[in-house]
Amino acid sequence: MHIFPQLRKLEKKFANELAVVGVHSAKFPNEKDATNLAKAVQRYELEHPVVNDADFLIWQQYACRAWPTMMFIDPQGKVIGKHEGEITYESFDNLLSQMISDFDSAGWLDRKETILAPDRRQDTPLYFPGKVEADAASDRLFISDSNHNRIVITTLNGAVKEVIGSGEEGFADGGFSQSVFNHPQGMVLVENTLYVADAENHAIRKIDLEFKTVETIAGTGEQGFTREGREPGRLMPLSSPWDLTFHEGNIYIAMAGIHQLWSMNLADGMVGPYAGTGGESITDGPLATSTLAQPSGITTDGKKLYFADSETSSIRGADLDPLGKVRTVVGLDLFVFGDVDGTTHNVRLQHPIGITFFDGTLYVADTYNHKIKKVLPVTRGAFTLLGTGDSGHEDGPGKQAQFSEPSGLSISGGKIYIADTNNHAIRIADLDGTEVTTLELTGL
Repeated sequence: MHIFPQLRKLEKKFANELAVVGVHSAKFPNEKDATNLAKAVQRYELEHPVVNDADFLIWQQYACRAWPTMMFIDPQGKVIGKHEGEITYESFDNLLSQMISDFDSAGWLDRKETILAPDRRQDTPLYFPGKVEADAASDRLFISDSNHNRIVITTLNGAVKEVIGSGEEGFADGGFSQSVFNHPQGMVLVENTLYVADAENHAIRKIDLEFKTVETIAGTGEQGFTREGREPGRLMPLSSPWDLTFHEGNIYIAMAGIHQLWSMNLADGMVGPYAGTGGESITDGPLATSTLAQPSGITTDGKKLYFADSETSSIRGADLDPLGKVRTVVGLDLFVFGDVDGTTHNVRLQHPIGITFFDGTLYVADTYNHKIKKVLPVTRGAFTLLGTGDSGHEDGPGKQAQFSEPSGLSISGGKIYIADTNNHAIRIADLDGTEVTTLELTGL
């Protein structure tokens, strides 16, 4: 995901010299499905061909060991280089420029235009919405309309009140219509201020709902790799902040890109790591020495932080006491996943992304299982509340309803509001799971 924005720029810059083929060697069963892969290609706005390497044949032929891996192939079809892991745009650009110069000198380059026709963008009111934040007291529902690069505010019945963001992909503060986002995700409402994890801008944005302004309070707009220390928000580069929660003057950030939880003090504006070393695995223990794996959802019960640790398919807790610890509620390892209800070590989830706390229970968007589950932190049990486990879009009784990679959820006024990402929809469910409906948006 971090490579895609760089790759898009390079594909445009070297349109007549560079050919890109994506090879999708999936870790999770849900990602091997061709329909789900096609939606992922649309979501990440890829315009190059992608091979579904479901059985890891290409992975093995090219001796790959890590995600991502880049293989460089010259115009004569020979592998001339390999890079594992992320790479900066500048390094990537310099490398390609040198290759092009060398191949031009050898007379190997064929600049014949290659025309590919990517799938046409769907015309839907929402486009891959990532997260939701519901507030019954003010009759407002906040939707991160991620692939439209905007925040939509509606009533709880779906009547549009405000649209924040121009809809263009970029990074700019200002009034609601002038401000610009880049695939925003998680949000948290604090009084009449909405804080937004602007994921692909690697920034935290502050939306003043009274004065209708957007301001960046953390992040530089560029991806950062810092894993320790605290800095003023506007000076500290972030890495794919995916979700937010609030407690006693602090915003807590699920920093998916570097496998950590971060905190930001709203009084002094300082921001930095709160839990996790930055190593990608599942290790419990003191906050500073624990390890996480792509935390993508975060919530709190006022005593602990709870987060969806997506790559380990786990739900974990972190004490709000800075001297506290990280403890796993359910989940075992990077490569242990599935769809099994039960307790403790028997539970299996598949890449959960959304989480919220209500009345002693954690409600989890078990994203790749296309379900909403209840997780009980005390007994460490989990059971299905909504969804059949098959991808689809069906309303009705909770266990018969179908979702497609739900990624965010919020509870208010006795209802669960769900960002049903691949269905480009917001779904509403009763807390007891008796009924699921699709929110009808008006005025968008």
